[in-house]
Amino acid sequence: MEIRSILFVCTGNICRSPTAEGVLRHLARRKNVEIRVESAGTHGYHVGEAPDERAQHHARRRGYDLSAQRARRVAARDFAEFDLIVAMDRGHLAILGRACPAEHRHKLRLLLEERDVPDPYYGGPEGFEHVLDLVEAACGELLAGFACS
Repeated sequence: MEIRSILFVCTGNICRSPTAEGVLRHLARRKNVEIRVESAGTHGYHVGEAPDERAQHHARRRGYDLSAQRARRVAARDFAEFDLIVAMDRGHLAILGRACPAEHRHKLRLLLEERDVPDPYYGGPEGFEHVLDLVEAACGELLAGFACS
């Protein structure tokens, strides 16, 4: 299956998934890979809001601009529209699995194999830096996979 579109998913779509969206979009642009990248939340807590200021701050320090993104909730149409739907943790993956039609379940996966990306929301700056470290490495691997396809 050729991957042309990816949806990253976390809880409220203000920390982890928008960070992954921004990182992959930036890396794809640098490598001249055309891919649709979006993010969404399993819950609608922050619909319409920009990413968390701390997530934006730490991303900006590494050259990623998240400022234009706005939180949204996963929609039923996403399962058909996206080639790959990437959960930040096993809880998100379980929620997606329950909502996803059977014919699209093959599109669901974790960002990190058998490991969760921890939620930095209630922690300090080191949590946001750790998320960026994990996301950068995983997005680099994802992008390398596209180049090989």
